[in-house]
Amino acid sequence: MGHVPVLLPEVLTALSPSDGDVIVDGTFGGGGYALRVLGAAKCQVYGIDRDFEAITRAEALCEKQPRLFPLLGRFGNMDELLATVNVHEVDGVMLDIGVSSFQIDEGGRGFSFMRDGPLDMRMGQTGPSARDVVNHLSGDDLTAIIRQLGEERQARRIAHAIVAQRASGAFETTLQLADCVEQAVGGRRGKKTHPATLTFQAIRMFVNDELGELARGLAAAERLLSVGGRLVVVTFHSLEDRLVKQFMRTRSGNTGGGSRYMPELAKGPDPTFELKQRKALEPSEEEARTNPRARSARLRVAVRTEAEAWSAAVETGMRLPDMRALEAAL
Repeated sequence: MGHVPVLLPEVLTALSPSDGDVIVDGTFGGGGYALRVLGAAKCQVYGIDRDFEAITRAEALCEKQPRLFPLLGRFGNMDELLATVNVHEVDGVMLDIGVSSFQIDEGGRGFSFMRDGPLDMRMGQTGPSARDVVNHLSGDDLTAIIRQLGEERQARRIAHAIVAQRASGAFETTLQLADCVEQAVGGRRGKKTHPATLTFQAIRMFVNDELGELARGLAAAERLLSVGGRLVVVTFHSLEDRLVKQFMRTRSGNTGGGSRYMPELAKGPDPTFELKQRKALEPSEEEARTNPRARSARLRVAVRTEAEAWSAAVETGMRLPDMRALEAAL
């Protein structure tokens, strides 16, 4: 299936672009959201993506869309990227978290076991790849990655199988890894999803530091948004949605707790966001039926207040192997 933006009407309603607005699309991908935003108002959209191929697609659109400005880089650094083009405040930030359809559909990028290809999975095509991870990390490190990021119950068994197989030859392709995982857990056993699905998800998320990037992106959006600016985030994974939910609840002051006897102990920084709804928006039954990718999508929205951005970092809650150590060892 080609690139189909999920929850598109809901995203546009939440973002509510107006003439003159400056909007950040932090995960440009195929430009599905950005192009619709540009069509909804005479605004400017800065499309950020760490994938050079996505920026190449964006640059090809600029001749017909002069209000689109592509920026190569990570959305976790969006405030720094925009400062290089003299933009220090924006009216909206939208994020569509996860791997893009273009990356999945291209076998040479190594994101999917549905097409055999090199074991890569790098969104930005730099740094250690999935091949480096599965061939060089210890069994304990692989277990931690697969268990925490994949929420895979058989993580240790899968990690041990990977370590055992690589002793006779390094993993090179996606199908090699998928076959190893399938054998480790005893085949599909009538399941609809491939047994390697969660392992591939976990390794991809680790290779690209996806939760860390999301945490940095939320904090960067907080620094960048003007008063009344909208933060609109679409997630597809429970760990991502949990992180966004916790960020928005904490930054809006909806954390509960405290003591009626010593309320001053519960007071922290002033809330930087106001929640537009407490529960995440989910796709309609019709959208979930026609676009399978939308089934797990969740949309959360918050509006920036006038309070100063918090200095506290956004924590992912994960204790994972250090990718920098792996990079230094290669």
